[in-house]
Amino acid sequence: MSYVQLLYHIIIRTKANQPVIPLEHSEELYRYIWGMIKNKNGVLYRVNGMEDHVHIFVSIHPTIALADFMRELKTETSKMLKRTAGFENFMAWSDGYAALTYSLQDKDMIINYIKKQREHHKTVSFKEEFIEFIRTMGLVLDERDWIR
Repeated sequence: MSYVQLLYHIIIRTKANQPVIPLEHSEELYRYIWGMIKNKNGVLYRVNGMEDHVHIFVSIHPTIALADFMRELKTETSKMLKRTAGFENFMAWSDGYAALTYSLQDKDMIINYIKKQREHHKTVSFKEEFIEFIRTMGLVLDERDWIR
């Protein structure tokens, strides 16, 4: 038997960071994401975001590659947003995503961080937050990616 515990903190951005996910309609998107994860035998620990990005804390089934999961998540949520009232300005997700892994001991910290997104972004811009995530992964943000 295999034993796997992979917790991903995933951030997806709207194309060119446009603020096109109205906060008053965001719960509809979050419920859709939760349903997709559940249907793939994954566990959603928390989802939240702002008008231009979404944070997802998830454990995906070990038979599903992260890249495949992300491709399907972005494709299906994009279709959902384009056909749902309230999201008329949504065009697309950005080309990439950020995904960090965490240990089970970090679970509550990440859940609380995601839960407090709206409060957090009163003092920290999304770009500052995203650059810090990229830096945490040991990478450097290519500024050209920021506008894609």
